Amino acid sequence: MSSIENNETLRVINERHSVKKYEAGFVMPEEDLTAILTAASEAPSAWNLQHWKFLVIESEADKAKLLPIAYGQSQITESSVTIAVLGDLEANRNAVIYDQAVEAGYLKPEIRDALVGQINGAYQSQQTARDEAIRNASLASQNIMLAARSLGYDTCPMGGYNPQQLIETFNIPPRYIPIMLITVGKAAQPARPAGRLPLSDLVVRGSF
Repeated sequence: MSSIENNETLRVINERHSVKKYEAGFVMPEEDLTAILTAASEAPSAWNLQHWKFLVIESEADKAKLLPIAYGQSQITESSVTIAVLGDLEANRNAVIYDQAVEAGYLKPEIRDALVGQINGAYQSQQTARDEAIRNASLASQNIMLAARSLGYDTCPMGGYNPQQLIETFNIPPRYIPIMLITVGKAAQPARPAGRLPLSDLVVRGSF
């Protein structure tokens, strides 16, 4: 058997499908949830600004508040948790991470100052701030889904919800914008088969 067929990462990616029906009442162990969120926090990000915040919705009361915001989709109440992935519009404030690198001797102060200046210059553009929030928080979202699958859980990324109601109901500060909801839990029934376009329709080599 080839190394590709034995590759655990590729197997997890292949097994990840969007599940809509979960075992209601299954309580996810805290260590599993922590592992999933830790994996999310280890996603790559532009300038290492870590443009994300994770709102974990797990109590029955909070699920009940979220249900109408997500247009009554039952996976909200049946899954163990829903993670609202938020993008950081002010991620340039996270550039303090470079201070740690300077203190550890990994980065010279003048390099840190140049990077921070570059970042703050880029963040004068609201469009740049929004684009980076969406782009980088989406990378963290994929880590959530793959980490969950590797631990035996299933997930579903959701765009079907009212972002403004989510902000108002859960008191999300204006610094953050909703990117997606991700339900996580034990599947009560498998995901329906999802077709994929052939690589020949997706890949262009060299130039169009």
